Amino acid sequence: MSTHHRPTLEDVLAAQKTLSGITRVTALEGSRYLSRLIAAPVLLKCENLQRTGSFKLRGAYNRIAGLAPADRARGVVAASAGNHAQGVALAASLLGVESTVFMPVGAPLPKVAATREYGASVRLVGQLVDETLAAATAHARETGAVFIHPFDHPDVVAGQGTLGLELLEQCPEVRTVVVSVGGGGLLAGVALAIKARRPDVRVVGVQAEGAAAYPRSLAAGRPLSLPGAATMADGIRVGRPGDVPFRVVTELVDEVRTVSESALSGALLHCLERAKQVVEPAGAAPVAALLTEPEAFEGPLVAVLSGGNVDPVVLERALRHGMAAAGRYLSLRLRLPDHPGALAGLLGALSEVDANVLAVNHVRTDPRLGVSEAEVELWLETKGPQHCDEVVVALREAGYGVLS
Repeated sequence: MSTHHRPTLEDVLAAQKTLSGITRVTALEGSRYLSRLIAAPVLLKCENLQRTGSFKLRGAYNRIAGLAPADRARGVVAASAGNHAQGVALAASLLGVESTVFMPVGAPLPKVAATREYGASVRLVGQLVDETLAAATAHARETGAVFIHPFDHPDVVAGQGTLGLELLEQCPEVRTVVVSVGGGGLLAGVALAIKARRPDVRVVGVQAEGAAAYPRSLAAGRPLSLPGAATMADGIRVGRPGDVPFRVVTELVDEVRTVSESALSGALLHCLERAKQVVEPAGAAPVAALLTEPEAFEGPLVAVLSGGNVDPVVLERALRHGMAAAGRYLSLRLRLPDHPGALAGLLGALSEVDANVLAVNHVRTDPRLGVSEAEVELWLETKGPQHCDEVVVALREAGYGVLS
């Protein structure tokens, strides 16, 4: 298919046949909490449970499967920090095509290992994705290998659109579909499939505020590059919309919203605690949008959890950030008498209100303190904002001077 071709429903239907027996029909799970929040049914499309852990296999396999035999013989090359890398590696292996994947030097080790295990030759080049991309395109020029773009190709968009067809079959009564968006391949594909069958369904894209290329590009009427992109959601940290998906998004998508980093971490925590789904920050973006402004959405609604390939280090940081944003941590400074047993008494008071002490810093030498005073800095784990208030009230009632 020409790179300038605007994909159609027929292309998505053809991709569905190509992917039959290759990709999984991922589950659609209900969410009672989110349903109560928007006062209508909310379902989660669990593409985090797809092979390779994300939707990327759909587009990668469809693209490589469409290559002529001579092109397949030259092999394929891709540049990615994670999900696309794994999708290309597995797709190429299944089709018997040699693949080379360029990844940044700092790419998470689990993603590098998984890409190798799926059969790709991995090369670590550059600190930034742009440097990695340049190395991959240079390799393609030098060797004749076919470059597999993560989102800016009609075959890739059509492959991602098969998710939209599945979604309609699983939830024919759907009124709104919410999808995370980076370069736009998934959003364009899903919108293409859904609007062709159900033009009444509202399709909403969600970007991270720190990497929101689509809103300004849509306002300008053409793809624009961001001067920089910073977000924990590395799966949608893209500085410029793809030309092919941008055209489809412009025509068919009803709205593109943005969410904060706090909303992303809170959504990731929600998915883990309430939905029992391990989701990467990019995959949690639709849930972040629902939690941020639930009144803006009409149900029945399907939120696409696009991927679950989260690095454990990132997961730890994001969960910690999400718990702080949810009021699950409390930081306090208190004055107390500097004599034996004073700190033990304070810790006993905290135990009575069921606050878990994570860290204590005991200060005796600050010149602001009296001769017989000490200051204690506490970092507590609580049950939420109301419990935080209860802890502070209990400490003051017990005679402790709470400074902050």
